[in-house]
Amino acid sequence: MDINDRLRRPLRDLRISVTDRCNFRCHYCMPADIFGPNYDFLKKNMLLSFEEIYRLAVVFRKTSGIKKIRITGGEPLMRKDLPILIEMLASIDGIEDIAMTTNGSLLPKYAKALKEAGLHRVTISLDTLDNRRFKKINGRDVSVDTVLKGIDAAEEAGLGIKINMVVQKGINDSDIVPMAEFFRKKGHVLRFIEYMDVGNSNGWKLDDVFPKKAIIERINGVMPIEPIDPNYTGEVATRYRYKGTDEEIGIISSVTDAFCSTCNRSRLSAEGKLYTCLFASKGHDLRGPLRNDASDADMAKIITNIWSNRNDRYSEERTEHTKRSSKIEMSHIGG
Repeated sequence: MDINDRLRRPLRDLRISVTDRCNFRCHYCMPADIFGPNYDFLKKNMLLSFEEIYRLAVVFRKTSGIKKIRITGGEPLMRKDLPILIEMLASIDGIEDIAMTTNGSLLPKYAKALKEAGLHRVTISLDTLDNRRFKKINGRDVSVDTVLKGIDAAEEAGLGIKINMVVQKGINDSDIVPMAEFFRKKGHVLRFIEYMDVGNSNGWKLDDVFPKKAIIERINGVMPIEPIDPNYTGEVATRYRYKGTDEEIGIISSVTDAFCSTCNRSRLSAEGKLYTCLFASKGHDLRGPLRNDASDADMAKIITNIWSNRNDRYSEERTEHTKRSSKIEMSHIGG
């Protein structure tokens, strides 16, 4: 059931975007001056239906043996009736882990239903505990407390929780230690993410990256940490624990310490295009054949052909390609 790409990387992880819409306008993902009131978001008939997503997930499972699915967006909770999809995916034999990436703002409303439907974990984005900075980052005047209530709702519902913090030099690097201290006390794993050049809209510059090495130094100076082994091959975060404890943090360092060599993730966009890299210029249409009566065997051949010809390693070649002008936006395919 293994499919290996041209660099011998297996397909293990399917990330499914269910919407290209979001109720935040974070400047590194969906800046408000571009994603404004006149932005042309996907029409309903362009989105994969829940039945189509389910069918593709079944084909991916049978074709490659994937065991993990992550629901992304946009903000996935902007998709109506999402718990219904979660329940459908949870019914697939062999799917052991269903997670979701979210900004957390709508979790007080949906966390319980998502857990009951079969969601196992949530990764919640929060870049600072400073209210003024957070409102500026999210572009919608949303308070930190709104996200913290979402985190509490997820915990109350029994969902596993990780927190993602995108670190930008001169923007929120002063919040590294306060965030680490806060979530250490809360008992949630915090992951720091180097600011990446995803898409074309965020005005990314290498000078804005606060690197992994500096993050480690900043935390280690206050709360000594030590590296620990990854949970599994292909884990994106480098893991560290506070010395003398089992409490941990992670650092996702696509810019300064690329992990392309073990990348086993594929991304399905909300309108049914398969992307084999977060930094891809184009996707492969699965919606077309799906809606033109392709059989499951046909879809399996298409997916196998796409993955077996994959040779993406953008982050390892970033200096050559960082000015590429047609990368897909992160808001379109999730993280």
